[in-house]
Amino acid sequence: MTTLGTASAAPGEMDTGRLEVGQARDGSTVGLPCAVVNGASSGKTLYIQAASDGDELNGVGVINRVVPQLDPATLSGTILVVGIVNYHAFQVAEHRNPIDDTKMNRAYPGDENGTSSERIAAATFDAAKRADLILDLHQGSTSRMIDEVRVRCGRRHRLHDECLELAKTFGCGYVLDQKGPEGQLARAGPDEGVPTIDPELGGCVGWDETSIQAGVDGVFNVLRGYGFLGGGSTPERQTRAKGFDQFGSPTGGLVRFQVDLGDRVSAGDLLFEVTDVFGELKARVTANNDGIFWRTRRLPQVASGEYVCSVGTNVDAY
Repeated sequence: MTTLGTASAAPGEMDTGRLEVGQARDGSTVGLPCAVVNGASSGKTLYIQAASDGDELNGVGVINRVVPQLDPATLSGTILVVGIVNYHAFQVAEHRNPIDDTKMNRAYPGDENGTSSERIAAATFDAAKRADLILDLHQGSTSRMIDEVRVRCGRRHRLHDECLELAKTFGCGYVLDQKGPEGQLARAGPDEGVPTIDPELGGCVGWDETSIQAGVDGVFNVLRGYGFLGGGSTPERQTRAKGFDQFGSPTGGLVRFQVDLGDRVSAGDLLFEVTDVFGELKARVTANNDGIFWRTRRLPQVASGEYVCSVGTNVDAY
């Protein structure tokens, strides 16, 4: 019998339930939606979570589509799922937990006696540490971004190669291989010996079906590639960036992008122009280095110094 919160499944069974993480302001229990899919045959354990940031919903869309397709009778191993991590932020469609104004993916490994976010992080991390592999499903918040997978442990980490292989198996096409900030699950998981990746499935307001499908495909690539399902998987070559150039606007106005997401750019290429409300040109911004046009703001209006876009740099294939 395998349990996660109130979900409990014997081999060949699946169950859903709630993972208790504390109490709300009215004293009622707060429980995160969770599931256990226990394969009929023994094998590895995969942990999947989504909505660590409350407005990043594409990962929830992935779980919403993946779980109904899982048949425990044909599965080897176990899948543990937490469908919504940042419960309080999800309820109000915000990025940060409004109870303590914390970005959840900076709270790992958490503290069971700490703040709201630290308690949620501790409970989900306890579940994640039981696994052999971790998928922490994200998106580029509400900005516009390509589908990519992030390896955040750092290239000198002892589990770097295993994390990079997991990212390649997931197979979004693009990988950011750059050490992440302290408190990320994709940093904490490898420190506990569990290969962990952070798929960033596009960026949108609400759901984007194309990015959700990329995530669904990625999860099933992992399930086949690591023996949870039959059929095997042959990972395709991925385009990897090892860093970012980020660009702010030199002036206030309205942005006109001159390249599209995923385009290759060379140093000196025009990335965007800024005009005033009447269309008069105020500024042009060019790439500093060769790379891939990776991410942009969603709204056209900018103040001077405000973030506009990012270019993935130090690009190779593996």
